[in-house]
Amino acid sequence: MSTALHDDVSNGVLRRMKEGGFDFASFHPIEFYALFPDEARARQATRKFRGESLHALVTERDDGVWHLQVSKVMFATCYGIDDFEHDLGSVVIPLGGKLDGWGVTQEVRQP
Repeated sequence: MSTALHDDVSNGVLRRMKEGGFDFASFHPIEFYALFPDEARARQATRKFRGESLHALVTERDDGVWHLQVSKVMFATCYGIDDFEHDLGSVVIPLGGKLDGWGVTQEVRQP
């Protein structure tokens, strides 16, 4: 995905989150995703993402691709998300993986 298109997608998601009443003033676990052709490289990437506010999980998909999910507790800001995606990409891409987006769970407010 081109950088300009990626920025548009991320900004669009953040805009929809704002419209939905997302609490941007609080920390949230933001999920970042990457795909790998094999388990060894996916697990190798997890070694770079450990810490108090980080959690990494590797699972195999039905199609044999290995899925890395890295959760980082942070504020949901465009710059923070972009910075962490850049850091993740600098680990994932040299290992033959590719970034696969990000997401966050939003609580639904009851009227």
